[in-house]
Amino acid sequence: MKQVVVNTDLLDRPFKGTEGINQICFVGIGGIGMSALARFFLERGVPVSGYDKTRTALTVQLEKQGMNIHYEDQIENVDKEATVVVYTPAIPGDHQELNWYKKNSYTIWKRSDLLQRITDSSLNICIAGTHGKTTTSTLVAHILRDSQMGCNAFLGGIASNYETNYWSSMTNCCVVEADEYDRSFLKLKPQIAVITAMDPDHLDIYGTAAEMEEAFLQFSSLVARDGLLIYKKGIKRATELRAQQQCSYHLNDTMADCYATDLKVESGNYHFSVHVCGTTLAGFELSMGGLHNVENTVVAVSIASMLGVEESKIKKAVASFRGVQRRFEVIWKDANRVWIDDYAHHPAELQALITGVRSLYGTKKCTIIFQPHLYTRTRDLAKEFGEALSGADEVILLPIYPARELPIEGVSSELIKQNINNKPVSLFDTNQVLNWFTEKMKNENEQNIIVTAGAGDIDQLLPTMKDIIR
Repeated sequence: MKQVVVNTDLLDRPFKGTEGINQICFVGIGGIGMSALARFFLERGVPVSGYDKTRTALTVQLEKQGMNIHYEDQIENVDKEATVVVYTPAIPGDHQELNWYKKNSYTIWKRSDLLQRITDSSLNICIAGTHGKTTTSTLVAHILRDSQMGCNAFLGGIASNYETNYWSSMTNCCVVEADEYDRSFLKLKPQIAVITAMDPDHLDIYGTAAEMEEAFLQFSSLVARDGLLIYKKGIKRATELRAQQQCSYHLNDTMADCYATDLKVESGNYHFSVHVCGTTLAGFELSMGGLHNVENTVVAVSIASMLGVEESKIKKAVASFRGVQRRFEVIWKDANRVWIDDYAHHPAELQALITGVRSLYGTKKCTIIFQPHLYTRTRDLAKEFGEALSGADEVILLPIYPARELPIEGVSSELIKQNINNKPVSLFDTNQVLNWFTEKMKNENEQNIIVTAGAGDIDQLLPTMKDIIR
């Protein structure tokens, strides 16, 4: 088995972050990646302002922390004292405030430019992939924090252990969720990089699957010469990855460099061993559901081990990991019924989600309530969505969440319905979903697994659904 050595000399240097910014404005501050950066600056005493189109639980939390946020795109709301303005690519081109900043020659950066500056001189652990990166990066950051090694975490989800998507440390190490959208991850400098998957996605940006794969290959070339790339065994074009030092991982393929064995389920938790390049670490327990999350744990454990974290501390951290909000999150359960919520919005993610449900709950009836995200994604992957959702026993489809897109003629949730095989499928609006859920909750003796999934605003239904249960 190959021997892997990662240069950790950067850990001995002070963490600098970024300098020279006296006041900062975020256009699209409610985005999960943007809010992490906003928290970074607020913690360092820099006044933070921002715009978002919708007040959410996250933006309310940011306001309570001291950020000045508004929700109307109007010129009179601009922060004229800002020395830097940061925006997300999801902001439309006709945004009045952003265009005012441009017209008046403010320093304007994309989110990826700012993240590049913050992490320019740190040891960076960059987790990329079309799915799995949020849970993996959060678990890596949790292990480093819980073990007292420390890290600065910029995450794409809310860690349930800490109720935040960002935390800091004096350690010169950053754990970064490396976003492939708009090629943002190509601005990072990884010492350790992970590629979890390269399934077709964001074809509105890349045009073709091959073009998207090429971006991941380019990302692999950014790994430092004395660093390491860890990739999922079996991904397409693995032989073309360009990092100097590489190793593979897999859930249970013993031909990979890192993998799990002795996997069993006890009292709803997974128990397993992790093999890291010839070394066996036994006795892991993970309470987060889904076999794909066992695989994510293989990656996180491997990284921590290679960085020299003690085995006992890694096991303790994994056992205490409570997951990420909206990643196989068990919202409620009783003797017969379980409700799981997940951010899955790509066919491969949905397939992994349903497989994970089956691994824990066997043949209990599984109903998935899914909100498609983006017209282009629905159009390009309707067949794959149908195949993935066919793994459930019943499917309820909400209308497509458009996000940054305008409607496309002939593209609706009906396209997915047409590709679901031999399963009952309903096209519901939000009120119909709530009525259906109310009826389901009346029968306490019926065994049911209910899954809500999607990356749009389906999570806005959760508070009302919780009220129905109460």
